[in-house]
Amino acid sequence: MSVRRLLTVARKEFRHIARDARTFFLVTVAPAFLLVTFSHVFAFDVDRVNIAVRDLDRTPLSRAFLASLTADGDLTVVTYVQREEDVEFLFNRDIADLVLVIPHGFADLALRGGPAKVQCVVDGADAITASQSVGLLESRADAFAAGLRVGRLGTPVGGFNVSSRAWYNETLKSLVSMVPGMLAVILCMPALALALALAREKETGSFETLVVTPVRGTEYLFGKLLAYGVSGMASVVLAWLVATLWFRVPFRGSFLAFLLLAAVYMVASMGVSLVVASFVRNQQTAMFLILTVFFVPSFFVAGLILPVADEPIARAIAYGLPATHFITISRGVFLKGLGPGALWKPACILLGMGVLCQAISLVLFEKKLA
Repeated sequence: MSVRRLLTVARKEFRHIARDARTFFLVTVAPAFLLVTFSHVFAFDVDRVNIAVRDLDRTPLSRAFLASLTADGDLTVVTYVQREEDVEFLFNRDIADLVLVIPHGFADLALRGGPAKVQCVVDGADAITASQSVGLLESRADAFAAGLRVGRLGTPVGGFNVSSRAWYNETLKSLVSMVPGMLAVILCMPALALALALAREKETGSFETLVVTPVRGTEYLFGKLLAYGVSGMASVVLAWLVATLWFRVPFRGSFLAFLLLAAVYMVASMGVSLVVASFVRNQQTAMFLILTVFFVPSFFVAGLILPVADEPIARAIAYGLPATHFITISRGVFLKGLGPGALWKPACILLGMGVLCQAISLVLFEKKLA
């Protein structure tokens, strides 16, 4: 493999990006533009909430209260918390959406006419899920109190006062969680540009000239990746500036760590783009497939608006999308201040996805040259 020839291909692609206004816009400016355009759009209902429980009362009434909350499956107890320090671990690992604390004296206050107090702590990194989780908990608590009054035939039974607190996004503004999540969608533009560049060369016939040149398949593809990857990282910086300066989204993590993890996402998304481009011969088809792979599923399946569904097929599709893992990474770095150590799992999945897809595309590319 010749580094000189690889850099020659990369230099040629840099010149094309700089000279073609459409390609330059697509690779560098489009992600920031789409971030401004799309970040105000969506709001949907949440039908499943994973809760962790810290029951300090441990009475028959507190257990009956939990059974009533989880009876219909909308609220699901995933773990029990012994210490307050465990709450941050649960949120950072996306184990629970809400932590319910039942204090000492809960049953005594309720049976004496109350109101009995319970506290819920929600993960505000996903504002839509958090706000609707609180509303769902409050409605279930009111229904349990009403049923308890009827069951005791008029004996005074107090209601429940649910006090809520949000971590990472205290005001539960949807933009604060939507903007970091949207980065996973709009940063597919450099991958789209790469697929279009490969399809354009097939469409115009310039691809066939590679057969009579000394450029190898690895040099050609890695040269393309280098040019569009570096240009794509410029779009990451622009999108980050829009998120922090325009939308005022708090950024609590390390900028260098964010760039590193974004580069891993570029490897994965461009790997998928190379595989798609291996099977198409015109730009229109390439654009259609990339938008189908990245855009539509990323909005509705990848956890941007609603949590990833529990159905096996939907979950398999979601975890096969690079956007699903980068949504977790972006929100974790922006709002929770997490680093690569805490986000190693989605980062490794993205890296493995990128290496595998690029290996497949290289094999397919060599066969076509042969």
